[in-house]
Amino acid sequence: MNEDLQVYLNAFARVKRANTKYGLAPHKPILLLTLVELIDKGIVLNNRFEVNVDLVGLFQENWRLLVRTSNQPDFTQPFYYLQSDKAAGQGFWALYPNLGFQINAHIKSVRILSEIVAYGAFEDKLAILLSDPLSRATVRDQLLSIYFPGERLAYYQHKELNDGFYHEVQSLVLNEPEAQYKHISIQTEEDVFVRSGLFKRYIPQLYQDTCAMTGMRMRSTFKYNFIDACHIVPFAVTHDDRVTNGIALCPNLHRAFDRGLVSVGEDYTIIVSAHIDELADHPYSLSKLNGKSILLPQVNRYYPSQESLAWHRKNVFKG
Repeated sequence: MNEDLQVYLNAFARVKRANTKYGLAPHKPILLLTLVELIDKGIVLNNRFEVNVDLVGLFQENWRLLVRTSNQPDFTQPFYYLQSDKAAGQGFWALYPNLGFQINAHIKSVRILSEIVAYGAFEDKLAILLSDPLSRATVRDQLLSIYFPGERLAYYQHKELNDGFYHEVQSLVLNEPEAQYKHISIQTEEDVFVRSGLFKRYIPQLYQDTCAMTGMRMRSTFKYNFIDACHIVPFAVTHDDRVTNGIALCPNLHRAFDRGLVSVGEDYTIIVSAHIDELADHPYSLSKLNGKSILLPQVNRYYPSQESLAWHRKNVFKG
């Protein structure tokens, strides 16, 4: 075995774990497994682990598959405290803040953490080792064998079937038929972060980064998102993050929709409020959209729900 890899394996076998009333905390081993899985799946290619739905969602999935104690599945703890662990006297994990921010303490909110942290990264030598599939498999198997020996085989089976928590939440958000027959528990801030993050990801994708009302399409080689994922019935009312409760709108139409100046009829045509004071002959006036059909996803299952649209016309739209 590669001597350098053995150094890290020794370090992973001795990560610092807090004493809890349920035993030693399992958070760091779960995080390490998740980071390796992100590389394995090709989701992370550049050793930059952003605080996003993939990282948090897979952490929550792995927790549910492996942890049998009543410890709380708090992703933010190991993400910060793994920085204190060392291999051959050197730290192997570090966090890098966004411009203008500092990371001086554990940030308990995953939403705030995602705003402050640009990414976490392994030490360069470890990152190179983990780029090799055999090394990743060795690391994964050791982590499972040391920390979760009783769940190891079942864990591999679930991963083969791809039926864990993160897959189930994706099915729920995408309104897949299989999600109707499963009870998916959404309890913590991190669960909500994953679900809402998937909603924000899928809505622009389903509408091809195009505003459903104006037809404006905009993509960027950077990570800026110019098309909003708009809830039809506000999340605060129903906690419904399925794509059928969403529509892709550019920011000005998103604001107009939320304020009841535009809505969508039963035939998926645009309805414009009579309470708008604008220059009617302006090329971008809202009145020019009245009666036009909205852009719809290619798959009927992803269409905006008629029930949600009816709620918006009744409770938000100012006819």
